Amino acid sequence: MKLIYGLIGAGLLITFLSSFIIKVKEPAMMGVAAIGIVMMLVDLWQARKESDS
Repeated sequence: MKLIYGLIGAGLLITFLSSFIIKVKEPAMMGVAAIGIVMMLVDLWQARKESDS
């Protein structure tokens, strides 16, 4: 169940940040958003093996 909620959250974060990047179009902001997305995906990848609590 945790994986499903994590995937929903990942989709929402990517949607939010992509709309923000499209409007701003600043290379530094694109880098910051990309780092945030990568960190979120790594956390989701690590959390997939944890048991649901």
